[in-house]
Amino acid sequence: MKKKLSKKNSKILIKKEKNELGQTKNSAKLILFIFGVGPIIGIIIFLYSKGFFNSPNI
Repeated sequence: MKKKLSKKNSKILIKKEKNELGQTKNSAKLILFIFGVGPIIGIIIFLYSKGFFNSPNI
């Protein structure tokens, strides 16, 4: 049989779940930013080092 939680205990559990969810969302946003923007910045640096953005001499 399940124990019934008092109102105070259930509020504490809800707060803990929301806190864990917030940490998960923040870490997911950070990872998506790194893997989304990181390669773009890497490609730009590579192309710049190869002279892709320099105007051609006529």
